[in-house]
Amino acid sequence: MSSRIIVVGVLLTVSGAHAQDAGTNTTDVRAKVIDDLVAANRILADQGILDGYGHVSARDPEHPDRFLLSRSQAPEMVTAGDILEHDLDGNVIATRSGVNPFLERFIHAAIYRARPDVNAVVHCHSPSLILFGATAAPLRPLYHMSAFLVGGVPVFDIRTVAGDTDMLVRTPQLGQALAKTLGAHTVALMRGHGAVIVAADLQHAVFRSVYTELNARLQAQAMALGKVKFLDDDEARKAEATMGGTVQRPWELWRRKAMK
Repeated sequence: MSSRIIVVGVLLTVSGAHAQDAGTNTTDVRAKVIDDLVAANRILADQGILDGYGHVSARDPEHPDRFLLSRSQAPEMVTAGDILEHDLDGNVIATRSGVNPFLERFIHAAIYRARPDVNAVVHCHSPSLILFGATAAPLRPLYHMSAFLVGGVPVFDIRTVAGDTDMLVRTPQLGQALAKTLGAHTVALMRGHGAVIVAADLQHAVFRSVYTELNARLQAQAMALGKVKFLDDDEARKAEATMGGTVQRPWELWRRKAMK
């Protein structure tokens, strides 16, 4: 049974979960990424990482110098027809009348330009992360599920770059400053705003987003009890190597729950 979806102004025919492309499988791969991107939006909303705000994107597998991001709307409501294609300056490739892009698309554009290893970016306002972006307490890996935080979590303070603002990363220059703060890390906090989480694919980006928030919550509770024993670097790297290979398990569970 075939269905039709409109993505960035191009009509695709999808059979089951994948599009059919004569002679190649590139459209299959792109359709799968779009399908996963819709699921990532729904999962992150279901897990309380995104609410009416926040967004998640994926690098376009056919055009590495472009990325896929929903139009400006609540993540839980995202469908394949809402996905827009952007270039690495944050411009929408094929605009549509009445369809508005996210103001903070420059977060994604700048990170993809700076980090060729990154294929998925999440920007969230997770409540527990706000605490660590606004205080001197560094966010550190507390347990094996958050071992990917090894190496530290930098904090981006927009005030040091642009003075008093509305806190939104709404220009290419602010996006570049955030990407510079992120550097080679997996997570960067944004003072008074939220965080960015990056990964090589959507499944890992979702996994990291869920467990970054959970680590922050547990760390705040643990610090209230007394001195915290964090994972050391060797423990964290070993745990990350193990847990990174199990991401498909929670992804399938979260996807089933979120897509009902």
